[in-house]
Amino acid sequence: MRKTTKQLTAIALLSTIPFVYGCKEFLDIDPLYTQDSENFFLTPVDYDRALTGAYDLLQGTFINLWLGEIPSDNAIAGGESVNDSEGLHEIENMSHDAVNKELRNVFRWNYSGITRVNYLLENKDNIDFEGKDNIIAEANFLRAYYYFQLVKYFGNVPLVVDKRLGADEVTGVERTPKAEVYAQIESDLTAAANVLDWTSTTKGRVTKGGALALLGKVYLYQEKFDLAASTLDKVINEGPYGLIDDYNDLFSVVNEGHSEVVFDIQFSGAEGGGYDCFICLEGNAAVGFQGIRQYNGPVYGDGNSYNLPTQDLYDAFDATDIRRDATVLDIDAFIAKQTNPGDIVYAEGGGGHTGYYNNKYIKRQGEIGLPDNDLTSPVNLVVIRYADVLLMAAEAHVRSTTPNEGLAKTYLKEVTDRVNMPEITSGGTQLIEDIWNERRLELSMEGHRFFDLVRTGQAATEITGFVTGKHEVFPIPQVEIDLAGGNWSQNPNY
Repeated sequence: MRKTTKQLTAIALLSTIPFVYGCKEFLDIDPLYTQDSENFFLTPVDYDRALTGAYDLLQGTFINLWLGEIPSDNAIAGGESVNDSEGLHEIENMSHDAVNKELRNVFRWNYSGITRVNYLLENKDNIDFEGKDNIIAEANFLRAYYYFQLVKYFGNVPLVVDKRLGADEVTGVERTPKAEVYAQIESDLTAAANVLDWTSTTKGRVTKGGALALLGKVYLYQEKFDLAASTLDKVINEGPYGLIDDYNDLFSVVNEGHSEVVFDIQFSGAEGGGYDCFICLEGNAAVGFQGIRQYNGPVYGDGNSYNLPTQDLYDAFDATDIRRDATVLDIDAFIAKQTNPGDIVYAEGGGGHTGYYNNKYIKRQGEIGLPDNDLTSPVNLVVIRYADVLLMAAEAHVRSTTPNEGLAKTYLKEVTDRVNMPEITSGGTQLIEDIWNERRLELSMEGHRFFDLVRTGQAATEITGFVTGKHEVFPIPQVEIDLAGGNWSQNPNY
């Protein structure tokens, strides 16, 4: 992917210095100065290359697996020590502030993605050609996706549309009220859904279903339940999706692209990377980092013991629920079942050890990329899957102006039937709580839990150290405030 876009990404990023993430590969241009923003977008290939560059920043989405679970009751940071990825440990303990490397990565990576999209859309009218409408629609989706991450993490954020900013312009940009940011997200996703087809001939490209599913989620986060219900119903009734039979096959490389994938991010194990630039990677870094430390045994590969499931999460499952072991690997129980348990070894990290590992995204033998294989996993990251759509639709229908509990239970039954768990028959407030609990069981360790707890008002009771009026959003990175000339106010109580 990156080899075809090096010239383009250098141009786009150098035009927006305040929002770029340092990566020397972006500047690896040969020959130098052969193309700039004034003589680009002259052919259809230029637009396709620009779109590829905009997709490329999705590589950083692996961080959502960590920051969607580690601050919640589902996981701890883990790792080699509390000083290893200190920012993750601060977030786990709810002691994070405006100087946090992980939060700065979220801010800068998403704005770098927006910059690339805006560069394309700034030049959308340069020429006409067959297929351009789809390119513009996919760009609209990507911008909406990047802005949704930002507003979800930080609340009010600067909204920049269809243009790039020079260094001298950044100090004049204000934080935009999140309602306006959400309005732009809705506009972009609606525009994308109106153009895109339900399927794509290009692997990894977003479809109508991805745009509508994300739009439904955006409505749900704003408590626009009627709109969420009707939008998600369209995905269910008109889309080509369905639950696969075996929950254990959801995240395997050999089964990628199955009928439950509504939108995923493509990763490759065929291209290496380095620790100095995680956003440069072509592999899924979360998989290796979440692996078993110094492991030597069958099935799995060794890793760095990050993002470890908690006892609380393990105990939340019924013992007969197949999702428990598919989600949470009990390492000692696994070793005890092997024919040669005495020959299998692993180490506990000094950053915390629960005895559990994320069994959805973990390094497995047969799914290991090139050295350093902690950074080159080919396992795709499923951002939206059909079970999530069913559960969001169920919640939206129960919380709509005119609740439809019958339809909500029908959607829930699809999810519980797949894993042979009892049908949910409650109603009213209890039904809403049961749906939220089902979301935890079905989607845990996929990066949703913390944001679900916040948006449903459960965070203060479920997360140790959570302060109401503060921790619903993360602090704006101080260095970004400084780069903006100190004109941005910080989020409350940070």
